[in-house]
Amino acid sequence: MTEHGPYSVRRARKSDVDGARSVMLDTFYHDFGVGYRPEWHADVIDIEGSYLREPRHALFVACKGDEVVATTAVRATGPASPPHPRWIAEKYAGPGTAQLFRVYVRPDHRRAGLARALVAMAVEFVAADPAYAALYLHTDTRVPGAEPFWRAVATEIHDARDGDHRTPETVHFEIPLRRGATPRVV
Repeated sequence: MTEHGPYSVRRARKSDVDGARSVMLDTFYHDFGVGYRPEWHADVIDIEGSYLREPRHALFVACKGDEVVATTAVRATGPASPPHPRWIAEKYAGPGTAQLFRVYVRPDHRRAGLARALVAMAVEFVAADPAYAALYLHTDTRVPGAEPFWRAVATEIHDARDGDHRTPETVHFEIPLRRGATPRVV
């Protein structure tokens, strides 16, 4: 656990599950405008099974007092095709890939460095596991601040934007694993 101003940033506990789920669901409904979609969001319903009981998976939270205000998750899985290009799914297939998920911060707590602190903690978790060779993520660039944030901490792999603003405007990234070094996101 680390202190980050009035926030504590740490690996999630069982007592954080409901608060983390609330942050995630609010993001789906209010920021993304898509609501809960079981084909994309099943991990949010079973946070304990998805992140707390799987040794190579993790959920990190930022809390202000007892309130969970931000999340970041890691899973031992690569991207799926579809919806992502086949060559990306093939490049990141297998047990050597970790994927970042659920990097969400409640609107009233943004611009406090919470996403950066949580991602740094996630990068340290992945880098500590020698079975991981890559840390992959993708983002929808329509989310305010997402693209510049990821460009500051990750390397672009593929820009899949198709110009149709009704579909996700996805950019794929990788965060280099610098084992034994301070993560670039700090």
